Amino acid sequence: MENNDQYIYGRKPVEEKLRSSPEEIEKIYIRKGLHRGSVGFIMDKASENRIPVTEVPGSKLNDMVGAVNDQGVVATVSMAEYLDFDDWLDSITPHKNMALLILDEIEDPHNFGAILRTAAATGISAVIVSKHRQAPVNAAVYKTSAGTAGRIPIVRTVNLNQAILKLKENQFWIAGLDSEGDSRLWDQKFDVPMAFVVGNEGRGMRKKTGEHCDFLLSIPMHNSVESLNASVSAALVCYEWQRQGSEK
Repeated sequence: MENNDQYIYGRKPVEEKLRSSPEEIEKIYIRKGLHRGSVGFIMDKASENRIPVTEVPGSKLNDMVGAVNDQGVVATVSMAEYLDFDDWLDSITPHKNMALLILDEIEDPHNFGAILRTAAATGISAVIVSKHRQAPVNAAVYKTSAGTAGRIPIVRTVNLNQAILKLKENQFWIAGLDSEGDSRLWDQKFDVPMAFVVGNEGRGMRKKTGEHCDFLLSIPMHNSVESLNASVSAALVCYEWQRQGSEK
């Protein structure tokens, strides 16, 4: 596992971290003059968990996280850990109601954060990423995920295609999202362990990665729209998988 102390900012991400894993928060900074009612929960939970809280000028928060909408709250935390792919694979027992997301070089931290949030909300078991050309788990990712980045396993591998082959050896079926896919998303039945591949924001899924997929899924679109945002595509496949699971 790899772990680094970093910042998260914004009231909701800090509140979510206090609910889910307050032991990972080292210190909270609140802008001077902020109305007590707006940060009451944060103050109470910090006190309950003996987390130091310091009031600082807004310029101090800006120095820490830059010109972002920090909402007057910044916390230093140990960010979500990456799990080693082989160790993680050895620890699981695949079953028909299990699904994974595989991110093929998602480089925008806001897309990454949104995907993590959807994955957590729909019961995806893990998100698998490559070590290279992949947005890291940083403050922007954590804020976009609304604090859920620490609630779903993020599994990292050096070679995504090799990881896909190992997943196939362990009963997973691999479905890539592709505009030229041979099966429409909602026409495909998901009654086996699944892993869905979401491609890069601009380039889409790499050719070699697509060749390793068992089948490709398309999302029908009208009005000559060529593609959807990566996080939107991921959300659609996650909720279609969840919908089918609720009908079993």
